[in-house]
Amino acid sequence: MKILIYTLFFIISSNLYSQKLLIPMDDAQSDHLKSYGLVWWVIKNNQEVDWLLNYRGGSFITNYTEKIATECRIRGVSFETISIADGDAIYKIVQSEDENMDVVRLEKSPRIAVYAPTGSQPWDDAVRIALDYAEVEHDIIYDEEVIDGKLKDYDWLHLHHEDFTGQYGKFWASQKNSPWYIQQQTLQEATASKLGFNKVSHLKLAVAQKMRDYVAGGGFMFAMCSAPDSYDVALAASGVDICAEMFDGDPADRNAQSKLDYSQTFAFENFKLVQSPMEYEISSIDVGPTTINNPDIDYFTLFEFSAKYDPVPTMLTQNHVARVKGFLGQTTAFVKEEIKNSVINLAEREGTNEVKYIHGNYGRGTFTFYGGHDPEDYRHGLFDPHTQLELHKNSPGYRLILNNVLFPAAKKKEQKT
Repeated sequence: MKILIYTLFFIISSNLYSQKLLIPMDDAQSDHLKSYGLVWWVIKNNQEVDWLLNYRGGSFITNYTEKIATECRIRGVSFETISIADGDAIYKIVQSEDENMDVVRLEKSPRIAVYAPTGSQPWDDAVRIALDYAEVEHDIIYDEEVIDGKLKDYDWLHLHHEDFTGQYGKFWASQKNSPWYIQQQTLQEATASKLGFNKVSHLKLAVAQKMRDYVAGGGFMFAMCSAPDSYDVALAASGVDICAEMFDGDPADRNAQSKLDYSQTFAFENFKLVQSPMEYEISSIDVGPTTINNPDIDYFTLFEFSAKYDPVPTMLTQNHVARVKGFLGQTTAFVKEEIKNSVINLAEREGTNEVKYIHGNYGRGTFTFYGGHDPEDYRHGLFDPHTQLELHKNSPGYRLILNNVLFPAAKKKEQKT
């Protein structure tokens, strides 16, 4: 009897280990966003996952284990159990030269840092919401950790609603008497002084330069909302005072525009500063909300790339739809004419010069910039409630964020020529 039980157990176990577990990412998926967290968890538990680019919305496949199947059920992630033969058939399709598909091996869960201040803020952060919902582990770091050299501990760095120019988001005209604004300015000035800087703008520039060196050394950086353009503006304005008196105690350089050095930036060039403290804008990089401002007609289109020849932009644009709902932000989208030729345009609003999503290389690392504040809240304002992703489990806009989270896990391979 014991022999029969052991034999049955061996047969069942053998059958399970000879199966594959497919996580579909097309319309069959019940929760696209938690699927990314599930994949991150599988990799963290030392089991490799293959990302099937352009196959059923960018699906994932791994060896079946009951532990993974149970975790899928707990998280509400749809999965399909398939035979080895069926798995081989999928690989054959994906790797066929006749299909714009490919396989990317995900083998190491990236160490993730989110650059954000401690304490409550009058705005939320779409990436932190996505990471929390998807159950992806991450650390919160800010100026002190960056200046202290802690970036080397991480593979992926996220920047959200931040002003690297030292102008406090250009909220002065509308919020200068608000307690939160006064507190933020006081804390920023105290931090700058503590770290040996006589101005917040000088501290933020030093932080931006540390991040630049991090990317040059092989780091992956992702930024949204006001971070992308304020970051590049800060780098271009190194050594130039672009802050009005209410921000740093002395007037801005009247010739600041002519002194900008666009060779220092990651993505943008030939932009114009917006130096009026009364204007809620940092530079001409942002298209502004006036050209859109209508959620019924605001969509952006993802470009299609060659999976076999351009795997990186293909990974970053995996989705179950080609057109994604637009959304506003302090930086809503990027003016096409002010984007460097070396930068890849991942998505734009058709028929306009409004680019929503870009990617580029800097040194040995990469950066990805995504315009807008919250993909599921068109006009997110100060102190608005946080988006509840339980209501947006299949959000295409949030999927683009989480594509970036998994991107550093991909095994490097030689580019085809």
